[in-house]
Amino acid sequence: MAITERRVTLEAFLQLPEEEAPLEYWDGRVTQKVSPQGQHGILATDFAALINAHARPRRLARAIVELRATYNGGSLVPDIAVYRWDRVPLTPDGKVANVFRNPPDIAIEIISPGQTLRDQIEKCRWYVEHNVRIALLVNPRDESVRLFHSGAEPRVLRGTDRIDLDEVLPGFELTVEQLFATLYHR
Repeated sequence: MAITERRVTLEAFLQLPEEEAPLEYWDGRVTQKVSPQGQHGILATDFAALINAHARPRRLARAIVELRATYNGGSLVPDIAVYRWDRVPLTPDGKVANVFRNPPDIAIEIISPGQTLRDQIEKCRWYVEHNVRIALLVNPRDESVRLFHSGAEPRVLRGTDRIDLDEVLPGFELTVEQLFATLYHR
């Protein structure tokens, strides 16, 4: 079922069957994510792996690709959700839970063909207005990363600019050009 946008309640949305590509609920409406393609998939997989390589051994955080999180009246599936180590929901026996009902500390969206920059900026603003500490918008079209924080205008990063995630991931080092270098098959 291809839903581009419709209005329902969050409760009604949570009763809908899961679809591929996932449905999302935010700002009172249901939208369907765009199925990822090659560059999007590489960026999401490799960015999450870079974060996990730094954060997991230090027990700082976990980066999870395509995770549904339902919180603050929305239910979204960021391309990458990063949760500080002590905020990852667990089952009674210590496994990572299936259902996440709290916002990620970092939400990362990667623009896919068919998505507009304006809509993705709006989504990143929603994240930081609803208790996500940092939102990133990765744009393969112009090889930029927009960095969003609550109460501040987004900063556009390019080239050798460092993607500053110290608020959640102290010591994590990655530049925009290093992120986009993962797209080359060498």
